[in-house]
Amino acid sequence: MTGEIASSVVLGDIAERAAREAGAVAAEGFRSPGMAFETKNGFHDFVTEYDGRSEQRARAVIEQHLPGAHIVGEEEGASGQGEITWYIDPIDGTSNFARGIALWGVVIAAVRGDEVVAGVVYDPVADQLWRADERGAFLNGAALRARGMTVPERATVLATFPPANTLVTRRIEKLEALAQLADGFAHVRDLGSAAIALCYVATGWADANFGFNIHPWDVAAPAFILRQAGGVYRSYGDGQLLPESRDHHNSVYFGTVTDADFPLIDAILRSQTRTDASV
Repeated sequence: MTGEIASSVVLGDIAERAAREAGAVAAEGFRSPGMAFETKNGFHDFVTEYDGRSEQRARAVIEQHLPGAHIVGEEEGASGQGEITWYIDPIDGTSNFARGIALWGVVIAAVRGDEVVAGVVYDPVADQLWRADERGAFLNGAALRARGMTVPERATVLATFPPANTLVTRRIEKLEALAQLADGFAHVRDLGSAAIALCYVATGWADANFGFNIHPWDVAAPAFILRQAGGVYRSYGDGQLLPESRDHHNSVYFGTVTDADFPLIDAILRSQTRTDASV
């Protein structure tokens, strides 16, 4: 396929195969007795040998179809070159994975220029594969529509908030914001995986998800899935909404089902991303 401009459906096919095979590698280690894990960016952030092994398998599948492809992985960084950039998170939710909690997935996105054109999130434990390409968004082949609860008192919010490593500064303000969320929404939950959480919103199993300190390999695929399902994805910086172009590179995000109206979350994200704030 070298030199060809593949359609988003073909790129989605490659991403799907890579995610399934990488997921099979990771699943070999899930809940295995005595599996070792280390900390990466502080004691809240785990990494295991299966993160690396899963990413290597995903890379191998992509390079089989597109030799020398430009791949950016969480574990091994950037390699290759080409029109398409592939973002890989081999295990999104490693801290869950390492402790035997079945909320983690393989995340792969294909980006042409600044535009995400195909994305896959695969949950090997539940055998659920979310996928989006030019045709729309799908869960195990069935079309998705991001329909759910659109008013706070009925809505379920998925969020890691406030992130534990940010509580050194403005602690009281952040905990007060968490209390406001708990008071204003029907449920607030932390799944421990941004990709799975955004896909739950795309499926209508939850109504909003927001997060901080995110990377392109975390959100490029699930943000595209959410949008292709009719949901809304936006990002924030310096107290403002940021342009949609290249927003998978922005570190603070907010995704909702279609027609949702959650001004409290918008206000929290604007406040927490002002230049004098530490998120």
